[in-house]
Amino acid sequence: MAKKLYYVKPEIKDDASVIHGFDIEINKDDVARIDRLVNDYETRIMSHLDELYLKKTTWADRLADRMAVFGGSWKFIIWFALFLTFWMVWNTLPFTRHYHFDEPPFILLNLCLSFIAAFQAPIIMMSQNRQAARDKHEALIDFAINYKAEQEIDDMQSHLHRIEGELLQIKQLLSSIQEGNKQE
Repeated sequence: MAKKLYYVKPEIKDDASVIHGFDIEINKDDVARIDRLVNDYETRIMSHLDELYLKKTTWADRLADRMAVFGGSWKFIIWFALFLTFWMVWNTLPFTRHYHFDEPPFILLNLCLSFIAAFQAPIIMMSQNRQAARDKHEALIDFAINYKAEQEIDDMQSHLHRIEGELLQIKQLLSSIQEGNKQE
């Protein structure tokens, strides 16, 4: 149900090394600190989403979700295959003749299967609709995080452009001072 967020840990070499592709020196303590911060952040977001999910869903919705999880699992398929096999074997073996309750062509079994299919499909669809709504909410959170990161990158770029402009002015000032010293 809960979508797991993943953080790709940068590759580092030694105790004081460089993150490949970024030329940023970082040591193992910094990597551990970053990993801890990212994990804490992921945990807080996931717990917040889980709290919202629990607040907005009724017990019937949560029951439908649990039924959908079981109904769409290998465990269900195996148990149901065993049940169907037992049903057919019990109703066809000659020594259980007095206890047959559904002779072949298994009309009662067909009715039971239709009943299960009639209720299982809407329950799974309700669960999928709620999961789609939850995924949409998570996508909005991802968009907000990406938008904020883009704003911060734009802000850093504007600072870099400002610094480049100031460096250019300093270079020009130094060049004019050097030319003035050469002329004297």
